[in-house]
Amino acid sequence: MNAPPDALVVVGVDDSRLSMTAVRLAAREAVLHSRPLRIVHAFNWVADPSEPMPEEPRRPAEELLQRAGAIAFEAQRGVEVSCALVEGPVITTLLRESGSAALLVIGDGGLSAGSDVPTPSDATAVQLAARAGCTVLVAREQLPLTGPVLVGVDGSASSLSALDFAFDTAERHCTDLVVVQVCDPDGADGAPPPEVVEQLAEAVAPWQRKYPSVRVSQQVRTGDPESTLAQETRRAELVVVSARGDEPWRGMLGSVSQAMLYHSVSPVVVVRGAHGVYIQE
Repeated sequence: MNAPPDALVVVGVDDSRLSMTAVRLAAREAVLHSRPLRIVHAFNWVADPSEPMPEEPRRPAEELLQRAGAIAFEAQRGVEVSCALVEGPVITTLLRESGSAALLVIGDGGLSAGSDVPTPSDATAVQLAARAGCTVLVAREQLPLTGPVLVGVDGSASSLSALDFAFDTAERHCTDLVVVQVCDPDGADGAPPPEVVEQLAEAVAPWQRKYPSVRVSQQVRTGDPESTLAQETRRAELVVVSARGDEPWRGMLGSVSQAMLYHSVSPVVVVRGAHGVYIQE
């Protein structure tokens, strides 16, 4: 994580089971990166004039944070945890938090429930992955199985940032790394162009020297990048992609990163600049 040493791992929570899975993943990443964990719940309570005023409207939210903190300690005994109850909309709150965070962890909100799920641009996970000021980890309902870290690259500068994150993560997780680049075939035989295979090897080489303990599999595939990577996620512990391979300055998600949010079986890391500009609602 290319962020200041005092930057936190932040996880946004609600009262869903998925949020508690996100807390467990966030606690693991906080310990692996030697960073404190900050658990945030956006409290947006609005009084109902037809109902009597509750004596302690904040109590359920405070109890939720206590439960999340206990789960973080249960998952990782050595984690340093703080909790924050912040009044305001969820997306606005977490975008603010991301501006000074090393990593933002959130649940997927049901994005991967099925292959025919539409892609609303206002889905919380999509908005945060697209606009956050730091890298975003999107959790799935179940904790991931043990497996390699999978990273998709396309030769762009942005995808090299994802490659850097993926090597570091594979080393910290003590697991293998699978680097996949998808391109158009070279001729009628469907084989990948030799120059793409060579370019991938050249791109990976500096990180392999930096992380000699990481066992790497380099794969150049032909076909559709979104569907090819989605198939590979079935055996991955974590999937890493850049927010946008081409034209990263546009700030929103590219087609591959958005496809992974909806179709990856495993948790997805969308790599962004450590302190990028975000748009406040």
